[in-house]
Order: sequence, then C-alpha cells, then structure tokens
Amino acid sequence: MESMAEAAEENTGMAKAPRTDWDPYAGGCPSREVLDRIGDKWTVLVLGELAESGTKRYTALRRKLDGVSEKMLTQTLRALERDGLIRRTVHPEIPPRVEYELTALGTTLREPLVALTNWSTRHMDEVLEARAAYDREKDAAAEG
Repeated sequence: MESMAEAAEENTGMAKAPRTDWDPYAGGCPSREVLDRIGDKWTVLVLGELAESGTKRYTALRRKLDGVSEKMLTQTLRALERDGLIRRTVHPEIPPRVEYELTALGTTLREPLVALTNWSTRHMDEVLEARAAYDREKDAAAEG
C-alpha cells in the first residue's frame, strides 16, 4: 500500500527530497544495501525487462536474460520483491502460474535505469578503446 507522500509524488511528478539520515557511504546503512541491489547487473536487467515489457512469467524472464542461472534469477526476484520493487502474483491454476511486475516504487527506477542503459550503449566503443589501451600499457610494463 503506497503512502500519501508516494501518491503525491506520483500524481505531481515531484520527487521526494532525500532523507538526510540515510547515508549510503556509511557502512551498515540500509541505503547502501538498496544501492547495492539496484546496481546489480541482474537487477538492472530484470527491472529493465519488466519496465519494457510489463508483467512476465519466470520462464519468459529467464529466456530474455541470457546467461542468468535459475538460482541467480530466483535470488534476484526474491530480493526485489522484498525491497518492494516488484510484485509476485501466484495464480491458482494447475500448474501454478507465477507472474512478476513492477510496483509503483519499482517504476520510479525506470528513468535512471534507462539512462544507465543508454549511457552504456552510447559509450561502449570508448570503454572498449580505454580497456584496450589499459591492457596494452599493462602488457608493455610487464614485458619491460
């Protein structure tokens, strides 16, 4: 259930001011755990896929996310559900049908994640060039 502040944020488009008592730079702060979660590769891809395609079943997510193991996808989905970013719905059918979708809170991550995804594709050539230059310098130093 969303709070009145969340509803006001969603309805007005106004972002809530960050609380000053949460500090992701401080060890043990829960905001660091959340930052770690949303910065995780599989989290970014799961949230991105749900934002792009809407509600998905587990098997459809697994097919879309090339390289993710069943264990890692399950762990990621459970963590996202625990953090309130996705909703898991079990339909009482035989066999059971389980679907995942973004919550209102999860939807607030769409814009920053799209920006990160766009940045990664826009600058990939530069990153690859930087990696190659770095590797050449390290190889030359090791040989010399």
